[in-house]
Amino acid sequence: MVSAGDFRNGITFEMEGNVLQVIEFQHVKPGKGAAFVRTKIKNVITGSVVERTFSPTDKFPTAYIERKEMEYSYNDGELYYFMDPETYELVPINAADLTDAFKFVKENMVCRILSYKGNVFGVEPPNFVDLMVAKTDPGFAGNTATNTTKPATLETGAEVKVPLFINEGEMVQIDTRTGEYLGRAKGSAE
Repeated sequence: MVSAGDFRNGITFEMEGNVLQVIEFQHVKPGKGAAFVRTKIKNVITGSVVERTFSPTDKFPTAYIERKEMEYSYNDGELYYFMDPETYELVPINAADLTDAFKFVKENMVCRILSYKGNVFGVEPPNFVDLMVAKTDPGFAGNTATNTTKPATLETGAEVKVPLFINEGEMVQIDTRTGEYLGRAKGSAE
């Protein structure tokens, strides 16, 4: 059990049949009246975020989120298959449980599978991935000083904005959390 007075960022707990995670918290002790805890909490299954206040003595059962690393193997329509590296078992995950960041994942990449009591509710891709630019307009030498960008389609089919000097076939590094170009991938032609 966790009490609202012990809330910290990242703590997960159960309330009203939902699994919630504390994003922000603030202990408030007004001059008059009882103290309370102001929070911003996220429903880890649906992703919705709400603000709510609690009494510091409110108690909730702790929710343990299991995070397991698995390798993305392939997709078959609406199902995406991940391989457990310990048992080599393929685990199917519905497309609805994937985030927008999954568009940067290619086969054989290791992702973190999030589950609660055996029910998978999300997939976290690596924070940074190196992907090849499959399609973009030709690059221009000498345009490295400007902040102008152009659209590029990556090998996974995702679209990002890249600087003008990036050409097709180059490896680029992408931040999957923001979908932004970070630079040329290490080891690629500079």
